[in-house]
Amino acid sequence: MTNQEIFELMARFDASTAATLKLSTKDFSLELGKAVAAAPAAVAVAPVAAPAAAPAAAPAPAAQPEGPCITAPLVGTFYAASAPDAEPFVKVGDKVKKGQTVCLMEAMKMMNEVHAPCDCTIEAILQEDGALVSFGDPLIRYREG
Repeated sequence: MTNQEIFELMARFDASTAATLKLSTKDFSLELGKAVAAAPAAVAVAPVAAPAAAPAAAPAPAAQPEGPCITAPLVGTFYAASAPDAEPFVKVGDKVKKGQTVCLMEAMKMMNEVHAPCDCTIEAILQEDGALVSFGDPLIRYREG
């Protein structure tokens, strides 16, 4: 099972009403659990070879932004810049080209670049730097052209 598949499974589990999920294959085991109460869910990932804990996903935003958005490709931490003291990849009003890096997502100590889907103008940065986001959460709102 790839990391992307695990993150997507975690996001779908977090959004579901199920309280537990167990998945086992020949050389991999995954067990997810969350509290039934309204408290934030705690999610644990436990591969057979090397046990590890995954961070709990942040709650979904209350309102969906208007207009097209670049969304989180995985569950992880959103970073607007390559380092805490570096300039952000993009700012509101910036014109970016298709494929240009607009932010980073960190998951399991791996940094993943998120790219602009088209030539566009950045209208809003929807997440705080360092925020935990779930798969599909809106990160950046843009206007094509």
